[in-house]
Amino acid sequence: MSSSLSRRSALGIGAAAVVGAGVSGPAEAAPSGPRGIRKVYEREKAKAGGLWRTHIAAVDSTGALRPIVQDDADHVTNGYSVQKLAVATAVMDKIDRGLLSLGTKLDLPADIILGGSGIYHLHRVWGDEITVANFLTAMLLVSDNTAVRMCGRVVPALEINEILAAKGFVHTRVEPVANPNRFYLGTTTPREMHDLLWRLATKTLLKPESCDFLLSVTRWLNGYHDGVRRVMSSRERERVATKYGADFNSLGESRHEVGIMFGVDGLPLLTYAMFAEGLGDSENYGATHPAVEAHAKIGRALMNSLPVAPAVTARSAVPRTLPKPFHPVNGG
Repeated sequence: MSSSLSRRSALGIGAAAVVGAGVSGPAEAAPSGPRGIRKVYEREKAKAGGLWRTHIAAVDSTGALRPIVQDDADHVTNGYSVQKLAVATAVMDKIDRGLLSLGTKLDLPADIILGGSGIYHLHRVWGDEITVANFLTAMLLVSDNTAVRMCGRVVPALEINEILAAKGFVHTRVEPVANPNRFYLGTTTPREMHDLLWRLATKTLLKPESCDFLLSVTRWLNGYHDGVRRVMSSRERERVATKYGADFNSLGESRHEVGIMFGVDGLPLLTYAMFAEGLGDSENYGATHPAVEAHAKIGRALMNSLPVAPAVTARSAVPRTLPKPFHPVNGG
C-alpha cells in the first residue's frame, strides 16, 4: 500500500491492528516497582521516539488503584484499533439490555468484506450466517476490520456514542459518516481507556458475564504477541488482556497498546494505556517497529513488578476468572 494513502482512508472505517506472531527474545533484567516501571518507560520511550501519551496504574498496598505513569494522559488521540474495545462495549451493553444476544445471527455478504487485519477477507467465498459472538471474537482477537462493519449493523454509530456517553466517557467516540451503520473508529484518551479497562476488569462496565466474555477473548493466547506480551511465557500471557492499534497520520506512524494484567489468582492488578504517534519506520506493522519493541520491554517490566493486592479488598470486588490452561492440540 502506498505510504501516501492512510490505512484509515483505505479501509473506510478506521485503522486496524496488524496481528502477528510473537517474536521471542531474552527478557532483559529490569528494576522492579513503580520507580522501576517509570525508568523503563522513559528509557524505551526515548529510544522509540515520537509523541507518547500514557497512563499506567496499579493497585497499592491498600488495594486502591494508583497511577504509576501519567504522561499527557488526557490528550485526545485517534485510538485506531484500540477503539474496537469501545465498540465491543457498546454491543455488549445492548446485549445486557436484552435488545440483542451473543447468539443473534447476521449474514456475511461479500459487499461488506474489508481487507487489512482479520480473517473474514481470507475466506474467498462469503454468505455465511455468523453470530454476534463470532464477529466480536474476530474483532478483538485478530482485530478483524469486517467485524467492525458487522457491529455497526447491530449498533449504529450514533447509538454507540450515546452508550459511551451514558457510561461517563467524554472523549471516547466513533466518528459517524453518512451511512448510519458505518463509522471511523474515532478518538479516546489514555485515561479514559484506562477507566474502561479497569471497569471491565472489576465487572462494573457491563454485566459480569459480559465483562467475562470480553476478557476471555482479549486474554486468549492466540491474540496479539508482538508488543507487551512478547517476552512472556504462555502462563503469563493468559494473565494479560490486551488490544493493539496501528496506523499513520500527518505526524507519522502510530502504534498503540492497552490492557490489563492479572495476578496468578485472577485478580486485576495493573492497567496500561500507551498511545504513541509521530513515529518513524513507515509501514512496518511488525514486531521490529521501535515502538512495538518498546512495548515488549515495558510489558516485561510491568509483569516483573506486579503488586500483591490485599486479599480481602481484592476478592470482595472481583470474582476469579482464570482461563483454562492452554494445551496444544495436534490435529484430531
